Amino acid sequence: MTLVAILSGAGISTDSGIPDYRGPQGLWRRDPQAEKLVTYDYYMADPDIRRRAWLMRRESTTWRAEPNAAHRAVAELDRQSGFAVRVITQNVDGLHQLGGMPGRKVLELHGTARTVVCTGCHARSSMEEALARVEAGEEDPPCLACGGILKSATVMFGQRLDPQVLAEAMGIAKASEVFIAVGTSLQVQPAASLAGIAAEHGARLIVVNAEPTPYDELADEIIRDPIGTALPTLLKRLNSSPSGD
Repeated sequence: MTLVAILSGAGISTDSGIPDYRGPQGLWRRDPQAEKLVTYDYYMADPDIRRRAWLMRRESTTWRAEPNAAHRAVAELDRQSGFAVRVITQNVDGLHQLGGMPGRKVLELHGTARTVVCTGCHARSSMEEALARVEAGEEDPPCLACGGILKSATVMFGQRLDPQVLAEAMGIAKASEVFIAVGTSLQVQPAASLAGIAAEHGARLIVVNAEPTPYDELADEIIRDPIGTALPTLLKRLNSSPSGD
């Protein structure tokens, strides 16, 4: 069975109303101070940063976002095709799973915004529960188990990716016969290197992104059209071709 790996970045979720971070209208360009709210050292050292981070989480567009046509097309390919589909995502929004992709087939390289983790005892609980505490007046809710500092279960700036998740992603990239990089600038390492690893191991590399990426020269196909229509069209074409051409 042909293994199709899909590496998704922020661009796949913009149609769902979630802004990207580094684009022309991206969060870091509009508010450079916002980057401190998701930088581990600042977050751990400064209670005011944490209070602002909790307000940012509470107001996040993620909680209102719905999966779009691109997310649903990926899940449809998994359900209907003779392909083995695996998603490796740089996103923390959980929309691939909400769009119908089984959680066990989604690798979240940068973690998930839908869970909180204690930096002390590593206990996990739901973001919904933590935000309810913020809503009730706790500006910087501590861990209920040990009193430690809580953060979203995302990889902040200054934190390493989970080595087990990264190793699994590399294994998928090496084994894939088709590797689709969609909505990602392919500039953030080590996630971006997965495209190169896949190409080096013989995968057909397809890049679906509005802007040029550092890996375009390795790509067998480059698609610049809007992702919401381009990805479903590409995946339908893939599904109708047993060889994945």
